[in-house]
Amino acid sequence: MADRITANLPSRDFAATEAFYARLGFAPTFRDDGWMILRRGDLVLEFFPHPQVDKWSSWFSACIRVDDMAGLLTEWQQAGLPHDHKAIPRLTEAFKHGQAPRMFALVDEDGSLLRVIDNVDAGEAL
Repeated sequence: MADRITANLPSRDFAATEAFYARLGFAPTFRDDGWMILRRGDLVLEFFPHPQVDKWSSWFSACIRVDDMAGLLTEWQQAGLPHDHKAIPRLTEAFKHGQAPRMFALVDEDGSLLRVIDNVDAGEAL
């Protein structure tokens, strides 16, 4: 297995988190009372219990770098998540700020922010 690093995000309720991410194509690969791992191909998210996390003030986040950002966005849009910039959860459209690579954002039901970044646009800069 290649070396890797994975995101560790809070979950107020593992069952609810698992159900939310299942809508985005993630499936559980491990779960006990203190840890849960979800996988979608090479994308891996790990969760720890944090029943007190406030979704409105959460600062948890992760970057996901993918080769087909537009394709993944199209797939995830099928989940029917709100686009309202104040909604939790929400899914944005693709955007680009200055010299940063193209990306879109997902905020999950616990307020964690996932920035999905286009590997192609990022080039060697990242």
